[in-house]
Amino acid sequence: MKTYSVTDIGRKRKMNQDYVYCNEGAVGMLPNLFIVADGMGGHNAGDFASRFAVEEFVRQVSGGREKTLIQTMEEAVHRANQMLLEQAAARPELKGMGTTFVAATIKGENMYVANIGDSRLYLISKDEMIQVTQDHSLVEEMIRRGELRREEGRFHPNKNVITRAMGANVGVVPDFFEVRLREGDTILLCSDGLSNMMDDREIFSVVRGRREDVAAAGAELLRLANEYGGRDNISIVLVGT
Repeated sequence: MKTYSVTDIGRKRKMNQDYVYCNEGAVGMLPNLFIVADGMGGHNAGDFASRFAVEEFVRQVSGGREKTLIQTMEEAVHRANQMLLEQAAARPELKGMGTTFVAATIKGENMYVANIGDSRLYLISKDEMIQVTQDHSLVEEMIRRGELRREEGRFHPNKNVITRAMGANVGVVPDFFEVRLREGDTILLCSDGLSNMMDDREIFSVVRGRREDVAAAGAELLRLANEYGGRDNISIVLVGT
């Protein structure tokens, strides 16, 4: 396994509200753990939300009892969400904060994924790139209803409107996925600071062309996202199998 992770403020924002976690080693019940979170909220609230959610999730899985990997991740997501809500209730400056959250762990040939919001996980093989997660966003709902073409979504004025986020409410429901991996696959987790600046075909071309060097692929993705405007914070985690 080869990994690379980076988070960057971009060229337009004054603060980085993204947070990444990349650990090839065991984290409690999980054989490894990779996370991207993109915070939202005024002042420092978004920065706090993404970091707190990731750190609390890691703390929860680190002390987990014997469960399936999905059960471990699900319980940790719900506990981290509850703790985030408690922080917002106790500190007025954090009211209204929230964060996207996408996490993955790999065991053998299987990958287990949890997702809330519009940070994404892609599975990249030598032939194609598949978006495993589904965006919880207004634009994605419009696309599913046939009101908007997918290629128009990146430029829609409401592309940043999230319909599901950690910290938004008590009953937030993550999506879970189990994916079969093949040797040579690459996994990409990213915030919308990457996916809104580059289309899927170009992301695939960069990663596929550097599949033996995930660090070079990640650095090139970051460079291009900034070169194309860097309008948001950019976070990337790449895992080569």
